[in-house]
Amino acid sequence: MFQYYFLLGLRSLRRNPALTALMVLTLAVGVAASISTLTILHVMSGDPIPAKSDRLFAPTFDNGPLSNYQPGEELEDEQLSYRDAVNLLASSAGVRRTAMYGIGAPIESERKDLGVFGARGEAVTSDFFAMFDAPFRVGQGWSPADDKAGASVIVLSRALSEKLYGDANPIGRRITFSGNAYQVIGVLETWKVVPRFHHIIGAIDGAFDEEDQFYVPLSTAVQRQIGRNGNMSCTTDPGAGFQAVLDSECTWLHFWFETATGADRAALQDFVNSYAAEQRKLGRMQRNAPNKLYNVKEWLEHQKVVGNDNKLSAWLAFGFLLLCLVNTVGLLLAKFSVRAAEVGIRRALGASRRDIFRQFLIESTVIGLAGGLLGLLLAFGALALIAMQSKALTVVAQMDWIMLLSTFCLAIAAAILAGLLPTWRACQVTPALQLKSQ
Repeated sequence: MFQYYFLLGLRSLRRNPALTALMVLTLAVGVAASISTLTILHVMSGDPIPAKSDRLFAPTFDNGPLSNYQPGEELEDEQLSYRDAVNLLASSAGVRRTAMYGIGAPIESERKDLGVFGARGEAVTSDFFAMFDAPFRVGQGWSPADDKAGASVIVLSRALSEKLYGDANPIGRRITFSGNAYQVIGVLETWKVVPRFHHIIGAIDGAFDEEDQFYVPLSTAVQRQIGRNGNMSCTTDPGAGFQAVLDSECTWLHFWFETATGADRAALQDFVNSYAAEQRKLGRMQRNAPNKLYNVKEWLEHQKVVGNDNKLSAWLAFGFLLLCLVNTVGLLLAKFSVRAAEVGIRRALGASRRDIFRQFLIESTVIGLAGGLLGLLLAFGALALIAMQSKALTVVAQMDWIMLLSTFCLAIAAAILAGLLPTWRACQVTPALQLKSQ
């Protein structure tokens, strides 16, 4: 009977085509508005590294001066000073550790036809690639020994590699970056981490910034005094020169720990607290503020990657969907009311109210399917328009299979919900009155 009622539902679409088209369009617009907004919220609030999100931790310290400090004040900057980053890297806490800062400078290749151009990248340590599951296309990252030696090596993104060398394998080739020659030892696959949790502060588009184009050892970047491409916060004047910045309390590096399991968080917290206590004995971190650890999800929430305005937009979109449902209810009432005679005849021939209810509800589901298909097309169009607004929105305005499935589920659920009242009203038809009127 389901197949029979489904075919009846398809045929009913041809009845009152203008009314049917209006219902499908009303439902589609509501679904498209809610799904496109929900898609952006879904991408922004997603877990960028689910296999490790409970094992990666970002530490924060308050190394500001005591003057004018009020206990409980918010931390001015949640990056680390170079001194703290070096100390933590030298520790044995966790199974991996990495520090990083953004860099940018002109790149020169061996190709004479390709002029000098600017590129953005990261100065990181050797643990970076394994910590964040960076996928290599060819080659590999550098070793801890290269970190200590300040090796002149570089890892390229796939996009930069193809720009410099086309489809050729660039391993062993040399490029000049910031006036110094570097040997290419690895090329990553396209690696778009969304949200880009590992480097949020100071990035141009925050957690939805573009993929880094290259990576060089942190020690090499520091030795060659490559300037940062990001934020730096100083509570006092560090003085002139790059070395003065390294020796100062200015904060400008991101830092991450990886532990073997999420249960090791307590031990890592104890280490962080012990480190801060040691630094206080040396005259630093005199504010004695709480030292915090954030796992990936906590870090994204703390950095307000998903703001209240995004959540409000989603609620407003679903409010619009509710308004569309109300209109659809009215249109279904009009559509089903003109079929009272048909219902009366079916009831007189032995159809039960349950049969009538099932038939009309399936017809509503068919309208929901049509609305879902049209709503999906409209949602893709809406996301395309949103993506045109900025590069950051291009990253988040991407629909995955979960949202594709959600589109149809939402459309069908909305149509069924809208069809409950009209279907119930249709079941209340009295056969005798309808037959008498005929």
